[in-house]
Amino acid sequence: MGTNLGKHQNNLPSPRKIRRGCNKELYRTIKRLGVYVPEERLEEGEALYYKKVIGNLMWIVENRSNRKLLADWWDGEVCDELATLWEVDAANLSKAFRAAFGG
Repeated sequence: MGTNLGKHQNNLPSPRKIRRGCNKELYRTIKRLGVYVPEERLEEGEALYYKKVIGNLMWIVENRSNRKLLADWWDGEVCDELATLWEVDAANLSKAFRAAFGG
């Protein structure tokens, strides 16, 4: 059974929920970017993003209400590697992610 948490405290999200969230964020980013990303590279990018989120999960959960801070984290930790993988400009990728994510 669950623990007794206050109404404003939540358990950590499940791995499935994290994976789906990463998938949606990257899907929305690609739509705003307006480029074609091959399925294989898209899956590699999702795996990369998922691993980064899992590795920083406690910090991300603590700051989940601060979209700008999370988008800044994404720029520093994920954007450059993803831009290289997808062969797109990192600045454009960052701008598209911020537009999609709301940060």
